[in-house]
Amino acid sequence: MTEKDSSYQSENLLNENEVKPITLVGVVNFFWRWRKVFIISSVIAIIVSIVITHPSITKPKYKAQHIFYPTKNNSISNALLTELNQRQQDPLEFGEEIEAEKALQVLQSGTLLGRLVRNFNLLEHYGIDPKKEKFPKYALDNKLQENFNFERTRYLSIKIEVLDEDPKMAADLANGIADLYDSVKTEIQNQIAQPALQIVERALNQKREKIQSIKDELRELGTKGITNYEEQSRALAEEIYKVQSSGRTSQLSQLMEERKQLVANGGDFIALNELIKLEEEKESDLMTQYEKRKVDVGERLTHKFSVEEATVPEIKFWPKRTLILLLSVFGTFAATAVALLLIELFKKPLSRVSNPA
Repeated sequence: MTEKDSSYQSENLLNENEVKPITLVGVVNFFWRWRKVFIISSVIAIIVSIVITHPSITKPKYKAQHIFYPTKNNSISNALLTELNQRQQDPLEFGEEIEAEKALQVLQSGTLLGRLVRNFNLLEHYGIDPKKEKFPKYALDNKLQENFNFERTRYLSIKIEVLDEDPKMAADLANGIADLYDSVKTEIQNQIAQPALQIVERALNQKREKIQSIKDELRELGTKGITNYEEQSRALAEEIYKVQSSGRTSQLSQLMEERKQLVANGGDFIALNELIKLEEEKESDLMTQYEKRKVDVGERLTHKFSVEEATVPEIKFWPKRTLILLLSVFGTFAATAVALLLIELFKKPLSRVSNPA
């Protein structure tokens, strides 16, 4: 081989190893060469998607939703039995961000979900047998996470979404959760309201006992002849003046003895009268608190304003057959293109090795 032929061969190898730019013609030629493969793979993807999304294989699910605003009131008595100028919250006012966050916490609580499972017998509904299932609680939690969703909307309302194979069951579950939210939140508040009522009731009874003891002391002073210190002392002073003026000294000693007895017990009478007034004012305040606490424990006021109650859905939510079909065809088409491209890239070096220049 001459020096000229050797240099020519090296030049050809360098040209073959150069990366050729991708052109529209090259792309079209690539897809045209492998058109049968693309068509076959796409048809297979369509068939598989249709089969998988068939109701007999993938059971359709229906979505129901309930939307409500949480309220701001935490105490019925403060919301309704307080003067308007002293109320901190309007009972008809929608809750803001903090109330929405608290509502989400209640909705996701184990107390509410556990009661929902019992009320609607969800273990049986989801086909979970505690005797046969190794981890029934884990399986149930997965079902709840898959089919239930609680979220705050941008308008600060709460949206409850439920997916179920039975459209009526989906609506019943969504509305049932909203009802349970009311009862569970009331029970949470009663954890404080009940002890508060008992505390106020004990304080009120103690106050009444104290007032009764003061009344007993006043009654005892009454047996000693002291019923109204101010009136009695004024009347006695007038009698003493009259007796002194008339010179009846026999009656004066008796009046002076009465005056001495009145002065000795008058201080106690005045103190007890002032004390009983203060204690009765405190009793009145405790009575007001007691009545309020009784209302908080005994009465019920909704904790939500329902904007949209769940209705029985008519159209399935999942699976979305058209979307799954398009995604599967697109995914299959892209995967086939990548595989064929790799085949062609590896095919060229092998052909040059098997057919050297």
